[in-house]
Amino acid sequence: MEYGLVVLWAAGYLTLGAIALPLSARVFGSTARGAGFTLPIAFAALGLGGFLLGMIPGLFGLPVAAVVLLGLAAASYRFGAPVTPRKAVGPALIFLLGFGLIVLLRAFDPGVAPLGGEKFLDFGLLRSLLRTDTLPPEDMWFANEPIRYYYGGHVIAALLTELLSTAPRYAYNLALAGFYGAAVSAVYGLAAMVADDGGYSAIAAGGLAAFFFGLASNLYTALQVVGWLLPDGLARPFASAAGLGPEEVSTFVAWTPSDFFYWPASRLIDGAITEFPLFAYLNGDLHAHMMDVPLLLLVVGLLYVYWQTPAAEIGRRRLLAFGLVPPVAGYIGVVNTWALPTAALGLPALVFALAPAAPRSLATGAVPATDEPTEPTDRLRTEGIRLGTALLLAGVTVLLAVAWTLPFWLGSVSSRPIGFLPDRAGLGELLVVHGGFLLAFGAYLTVRGRAGFDGRLRQVAGVGTVLLVVVGLAFDAPVVALAAPLLLVGWLLLRTEQAGYETLLTVAGAGIVVLVAFVYIAEPQSPDSRLNTVFKLYAQVWVLWAAAAALALVRLAGLVRERAGEPTVGRRTAIAGRILLAVLVVTTGLYGALAVPSHLDGASPTANERGPTLDATAFVEVRHAGEAPAIEYLSRLDGRPTVVTAAPAGYRWRPSAGKGASAPASLTGVPTVAGWYHERQYRSPEAYEQRVTDVLRLYTGEPATQRRLIEQYDVRYIYVGPVEREKYGDITVDSLDGVEPIERGDVTLYRVTSGASGE
Repeated sequence: MEYGLVVLWAAGYLTLGAIALPLSARVFGSTARGAGFTLPIAFAALGLGGFLLGMIPGLFGLPVAAVVLLGLAAASYRFGAPVTPRKAVGPALIFLLGFGLIVLLRAFDPGVAPLGGEKFLDFGLLRSLLRTDTLPPEDMWFANEPIRYYYGGHVIAALLTELLSTAPRYAYNLALAGFYGAAVSAVYGLAAMVADDGGYSAIAAGGLAAFFFGLASNLYTALQVVGWLLPDGLARPFASAAGLGPEEVSTFVAWTPSDFFYWPASRLIDGAITEFPLFAYLNGDLHAHMMDVPLLLLVVGLLYVYWQTPAAEIGRRRLLAFGLVPPVAGYIGVVNTWALPTAALGLPALVFALAPAAPRSLATGAVPATDEPTEPTDRLRTEGIRLGTALLLAGVTVLLAVAWTLPFWLGSVSSRPIGFLPDRAGLGELLVVHGGFLLAFGAYLTVRGRAGFDGRLRQVAGVGTVLLVVVGLAFDAPVVALAAPLLLVGWLLLRTEQAGYETLLTVAGAGIVVLVAFVYIAEPQSPDSRLNTVFKLYAQVWVLWAAAAALALVRLAGLVRERAGEPTVGRRTAIAGRILLAVLVVTTGLYGALAVPSHLDGASPTANERGPTLDATAFVEVRHAGEAPAIEYLSRLDGRPTVVTAAPAGYRWRPSAGKGASAPASLTGVPTVAGWYHERQYRSPEAYEQRVTDVLRLYTGEPATQRRLIEQYDVRYIYVGPVEREKYGDITVDSLDGVEPIERGDVTLYRVTSGASGE
């Protein structure tokens, strides 16, 4: 185990947070309020600054990182507020606990193996960025062309790797742990800040939010445990009621805790992925939907400051809405394009529309009268104008966000069509995936509505909820029955100022869940597939709802801070709230209670043979020893020489359905002519298949064709390993003039000289 690197990276993260602390204290109002957002601010500065400066030829890398850090330090010194370091201890400890947990988990399964995720993509992007001195980087799976993928999170990881002078094989897992630690610290800080403003226990709210984000799961494991405890005669109808099919019921009834496997809980909706944070970090991809979380929480925090800012402070609200949110939201789009609509449009629009300050004051500079109309027709008209104004202002935020990161949108992003009315999830599936959160929100909004609504609004909320449930179930749209009532009741509570920011986060998450049921981004290979839409957007829902559920439950349970006196809920409600809180912690915590020890006990072949390590590529020497010397040779090459490897490539090292894994390119960042078949989505099927055909000709074609293609793609190495021999059979490149064989283990690398390339 590389303990020295762990200490180095932990100290590095804490140093980044310390640099950003004065600036965070200024933005959020105090050391305690800003402490959870220091790393997100540092990540935003490092990423956005590195991205923009990295577009200057020759500047990306350590020079950019140093310049950005100096700029962040200068900004903190010039604009930051005085800080009290001891008030930052709580979020720092939360970060270290989260960082340590992922370090521990990854040490027992450190490899970036291709199966079971997209680690080859993530590690390849990291290695590619570390090979380049100008952005965007060359695509390691489509040589001589810039990347067509969102890579902003990997920019942050690459710059951290440069700053801490760490080999990428170790930096991969240490960066992953840092993103997790920053996320749990930020969600802790957000919930603590909102709770403290409301008179509730900041520690309870923050700790519960960190739990729901970092350790909790959906209800699948709880259902498995219940099925295991029930007698067979009750377990079968219970499983059927949960929406399981006949074969699934038999497996469900036979399950025992010793059969636990971490994977099934992430695949609960047919044709979709239902990941939650603990699964994602346990699985170990350094992927976009995990790296954008600290930045998304930073946007949520900035919008909360806007929410709390008095209406008369128009300049401050404008600074937050159009000065601070857009650059962070824009860079979120570079990290994870799926999150841009939420960060730049959805959340700002909701906050502008539902905050106490009228949205039009941002445009006019005048604070309107606070008197609201009483007539229903006037009320509806006013609400329509307010929402329309909020959307227009959010549109400005979007434009500014895109402007901040314009080079990405002009070059690296790929487009896909929008589809409508996909196959929808069933009632049982949705309850298993979202049931824990829905139970918390349903109870909370019911209590708030009873206390805050007058007779007329109580009737509107009640009748509207019943209608939504009936319509949703009658028209086979259970998401309408489950999530739409949260939108209705939450909106009414917010517009009558009977609820706070936790309800806005509830409404935001519910809006995404409803939207995903009817609109999706079509996949080029499967135009009717909503897999990625559910996957990437549900990940954002979990972030929003983790904080919202923590705040709702703390309020229901009456967990007030010591100086706030008695809880504002009744004694019976507080008791019921505490029981509900305990039930949800237990049921959503069962997955982690089984997954973590199972992961440590099972470990990976690499960890079992070598002991715990953070070496992401050690598995190559353990499981693919014959190719390890050749991959190490390529890894040590300078620059970005093009290599030819078997194509197309997929999720297995050995060919599966004619697909290898592009291991040489993915593990070294040395670009190959045609790599993983994902390039069909990023480019076009025609462009990718042309390259696949050209690779075949490079291995087996006539000398004249081979020389032409070598020159066309500027090939410098031709990789002939077990995969290539198995796939292509009679390889003729060995007889080509102007290539020099280099033997490395089971691989022959043919280095191209001027003769073969036609020079």
